[in-house]
Amino acid sequence: MKVGKLLHTRYRVNDLERTVKFYRDVLGLEEIKRHKSPRGSELVFLKAPESDEEIEICFLPGSESVKVQPDLTHLAFEVDSLEAFAKHLAKLGLKYSDGPTTSSSGTTFAFVDAPEGYEIELIQKGKSGR
Repeated sequence: MKVGKLLHTRYRVNDLERTVKFYRDVLGLEEIKRHKSPRGSELVFLKAPESDEEIEICFLPGSESVKVQPDLTHLAFEVDSLEAFAKHLAKLGLKYSDGPTTSSSGTTFAFVDAPEGYEIELIQKGKSGR
């Protein structure tokens, strides 16, 4: 017995609308659906244009505040140009929290922090495509 494809990843947040705005306006993700769970969680599902997997953003009223530890988890997205993405971030008053760094394979990556401190890794593939 084995599982099939990965469907979604969930992140709980303190401010649902601020977080959805970040993923939509900064990263360009599309809101797919929004609903309330039987437990009362407010859920928003987002998707990158070229991906099947969704990201589930969850706000649970009355729960403890989310405190993300450094280097706990991150989402990684491919970009065509980290230089162009840095200019996009600058227009929004943001900047990379780490990088850009180029690996030995020629792939370059950088990080930007989402609300609550979740890290977003942006990867520009090297000429070898890795």
